[in-house]
Amino acid sequence: MGSTVPRSASVLLLLLLLLRAEQPRGAELTFELPDNAKQCFHEEVEQGVKFSLDYQVITGGHYDVDCYVEDPQGNTIYRETKKQYDSFTYRAEVKGVYQFCFSNEFSTFSHKTVYFDFQVGDEPPILPDMGNRVTALTQRFRGAYWKELDKMVDYMQPGGTPATEGLGLAPS
Repeated sequence: MGSTVPRSASVLLLLLLLLRAEQPRGAELTFELPDNAKQCFHEEVEQGVKFSLDYQVITGGHYDVDCYVEDPQGNTIYRETKKQYDSFTYRAEVKGVYQFCFSNEFSTFSHKTVYFDFQVGDEPPILPDMGNRVTALTQRFRGAYWKELDKMVDYMQPGGTPATEGLGLAPS
């Protein structure tokens, strides 16, 4: 007897699994970090896979926290102290569980609200070969940029209009 699952359904399931495997994964979270406290998060990452951590202190004190990232062997690969926000990107050298921690241990009276976004995997470009293409939008931007630059050069010419005119900055 053969399988009861139609062949087309099996192919579709396999295709969906393959597409899912190419998707980057991650977590986004906002949490409270009490004064004199530390909070750690863990994520398994395969060797050679890129991951990134973006964070920002939203409320509390001087809007600052300590942050560090450790590889599976306990080596610190990123450390910043008393930062309001930062970004860190790294390609995993070893497979395993990476740990990233936020610390407010230096504060004795103000708790913080921290937002972070942790992404694992390379995000594919929206269009193939996007970095090498000139699009209508980039052409329009470049054209507008050069027009404004030409105006500024004209302003700087002898006998031209002062550079601050038209910007609401003309001397009184």
